[in-house]
Amino acid sequence: MPDGRTGPPQELWQARDVNAEQQRIDESDDPRAPWRQWGPYVSARQWGTVREDYSADGNAWDHFPFAHAHQRAYRWGEDGLAGLCDIDGFLNLGLALWNGRDDRLKERLFGLTNPQGNHGEDAKEYWWALDGTPTHSYAQWLYRYPQAAFPYQELIDGNAARGYDDDEFELSDAGVLQEDRFFDVVVTHAKASPTDIVMEVTATNHGPDPAPLHLVPQLWFRNTWSWGLDDRRPEIVLDSQGEYAEGQVTLLARHHELGQVRLSAEGGPRVLFCDNETNHAALYGEDAVPAGHTAYPKDVVERAIVHGEDAGNPEQTGTKAALWWQFDQVGPGQSVTVRLRLTAQPEQEVQPNDEVLATRRDEADEFYAGVLPEGTSDDDRHIARRAFAGLQWGKQLYLYDVPRWLAGDPGQPPPPPQRADRHTGRNVHWQHVNLAEVISMPDEWEYPWFATWDLAFHTVPLAHVDPAFAKFQLLLMCREWAMHPNGQLPAYEWNFSDVNPPVHPWAAWQVYSIDGNQDRDFLQRIVLKMLLNFPWWVNRKDADGSNVFEGGFLGMDNVGLFDRSDELPGGGRLEQADATAWMGMFCLRMLRMAVELAREDPAWDEVATKFLVHFLAIAETMEDIGADHTSLWDPEMRFFQDVLVESDGTAHRMPVRSMVGLLPLTGVSILPNWVAQELPDLTDFLRGWTERRPELQDALLHTNFHGYSVRTLSMLSQEQLGSLVGYLLDEGEFLAPHGIRSLSAAHREGLTVRIGNDELGLRYEPAESRSGMFGGNSNWRGPIWFPVNAMLTDAVRIYGRGAGIDMRVEFPTGSDNRLSLTDVATEIEQRLVSLFRPGPDGRRPSTPIHHPSGPLWDVHPTFSEYFNGDNGTGLGASHQTGWTAMVAHYICAPDGITNR
Repeated sequence: MPDGRTGPPQELWQARDVNAEQQRIDESDDPRAPWRQWGPYVSARQWGTVREDYSADGNAWDHFPFAHAHQRAYRWGEDGLAGLCDIDGFLNLGLALWNGRDDRLKERLFGLTNPQGNHGEDAKEYWWALDGTPTHSYAQWLYRYPQAAFPYQELIDGNAARGYDDDEFELSDAGVLQEDRFFDVVVTHAKASPTDIVMEVTATNHGPDPAPLHLVPQLWFRNTWSWGLDDRRPEIVLDSQGEYAEGQVTLLARHHELGQVRLSAEGGPRVLFCDNETNHAALYGEDAVPAGHTAYPKDVVERAIVHGEDAGNPEQTGTKAALWWQFDQVGPGQSVTVRLRLTAQPEQEVQPNDEVLATRRDEADEFYAGVLPEGTSDDDRHIARRAFAGLQWGKQLYLYDVPRWLAGDPGQPPPPPQRADRHTGRNVHWQHVNLAEVISMPDEWEYPWFATWDLAFHTVPLAHVDPAFAKFQLLLMCREWAMHPNGQLPAYEWNFSDVNPPVHPWAAWQVYSIDGNQDRDFLQRIVLKMLLNFPWWVNRKDADGSNVFEGGFLGMDNVGLFDRSDELPGGGRLEQADATAWMGMFCLRMLRMAVELAREDPAWDEVATKFLVHFLAIAETMEDIGADHTSLWDPEMRFFQDVLVESDGTAHRMPVRSMVGLLPLTGVSILPNWVAQELPDLTDFLRGWTERRPELQDALLHTNFHGYSVRTLSMLSQEQLGSLVGYLLDEGEFLAPHGIRSLSAAHREGLTVRIGNDELGLRYEPAESRSGMFGGNSNWRGPIWFPVNAMLTDAVRIYGRGAGIDMRVEFPTGSDNRLSLTDVATEIEQRLVSLFRPGPDGRRPSTPIHHPSGPLWDVHPTFSEYFNGDNGTGLGASHQTGWTAMVAHYICAPDGITNR
């Protein structure tokens, strides 16, 4: 181990055999490379987003509700089922459906708003990402469509009648899926070339009786012409001039940027034309219709198919067109298929649709065979591949120009002045933000926007299949059109000014290591931008320069006794164990990256020294802040806790055992052995500084292993490490059958604390939140969350390869079974993977309780937002293949992969 490498065998991150998809990825480092020009970038939900909200009070859910989505043009994006678009989102291709019974066309997924759901916003549909390659050469998506009328109002009313203590009322509870009376609609995209895409739609009737079905793919332009900024109007027309096979229908879409795009369809569907514009008369009354408005607004297709109106544009032109196949009866077990071909440039030689689909499917199999380690079980291959598929379908085009959004558009009524209020206006201090990029979203419906720390976690599994895109995502948040001039990274669109944990350096190091420890340009760019972000934290979140940080929200919603972003009890400040831990980890990852860069450029040696100084100061405060402060370390409980300091200086430890107190474990790193010889500035400083300040030596732990000296930098003393690991691995505290809980199960009976006149309490809640804090749509008071589990197991593995290399601990605590810390990390990760492995009855522990059982259901892993702390049941958003896709990282690198 003389070079300090502590990862797995290097063949795991050396260049893989180049297959067809890998070659396309290697040729597509640029985010706008040809093979990335088209993809499933259409959002699953555009209504109810901040971008579409022009209200005075910032109530995005009410300003643009679901009920308006089929009649009202979007300003900043589009949504649809299995949507495909160009990288600028000008032209969109998506699927609509009708079962002959619904009161509307099924054009988009339905769900409840945050106020409607008894646990916040909540999608009320069943769908799964089945497959997807990084260049979108092949993608597959499944939607489960009921044959009965979709129970929109029943779902709203059913959840309105339930409270925080109740389960949610789901589509399966409405009875419309009994006896498998649904269609499974599978949409497949396969690229013959970067600009030639086959779309296949196959619907299978799983019910016992014949049932009607209408398949209605739609092609439409995003509305860029109604806002008074650009009056150039694209058009879609029926191509009657070309020579085509009998029954083939071809549309021509002409656009000033895209040029001419052709969409061809087999089987002679009926074609309906309209415009992607608002139906003002239906929404606001005849008097509200502006002059020159189209007579064929965007809901024409629905009016024609569902309500039987003769509503299409007879001139056979518009900015939206639908291809309508009607199947009067699809028999039990029977399937119907339609195919389309989208071609953005004339092809010299057209490959048959069947051949394109088969070739790209085989290439996807070959690609993932190279990604997953040899010996991976079939079950784990299925889990990982589904997780990667969700990551690919979760890449969505994100358009948001904040100054334009605040000011409004010249062709529209001016927005209320409250929106631009310097004190209360949303994102008013972020007018440099102008994003028009494909971004990895946490969830395609419930979270169709980015959050910076969520995004950082997404990049780790992404790096196994698409390192260029992973790096682009991390760097994007640091660019001048995202990062604030003061160095803060944007949190999330509901409030860019909120504070996400600073996990960018941790994720960047993971991505760099997974990609083979070679891309020094990427590492240098990240470090330079984090040199701007770090002072923001120090200047804004360390009120008195004590090296104890006050972060606030820090992504963990309701983990504490009170809302840490709101006015605090007693009017003081909260000195946070997690904020301080995040900053210690920030320093260590910056130190490690600077050390790596200094091997070739000595100037980085001094940067490494800077972060060493910061880290040593923070590590000292973690053990003993000093006479004027109450330590974050509770010597009686032997656990870290937040400290509430009132305005008069009175300090209260928050006697809670939560993830907040475990996160100091993450402040650990191993200094490579070559540092002593190659980095004289850092080495001399470390020796001299610790000699002059012997109290800092606690943060530098030495271990001898096979004759090599392993130097570990740690925020914890050996005693603190042993205590935290004991809590971590205690099944009565944090260790659950399927991971690490976010709140200790020891708080099952509840905890109450009185501060002044306030009585504050919390209780271990293994499942959904019983608190309305942060909307009630997530819970950190017990469930298992993948992001922090990933950081904890990473840290435990580092200890096991450094200061804890000779340490064997009980797993679980109190048992006679002793393991090394590296084995402990692997065991926890295997518990996390076990969430998705089928049980003896075929059902996976992570399957949400409302999912029916049986072969049609059990085959599909569901990647939920978080998981029940007692039994692993999936909770929250059910398509969170953002951070929960971390399970694919564990399968790809079961023994860890990073070079520490």
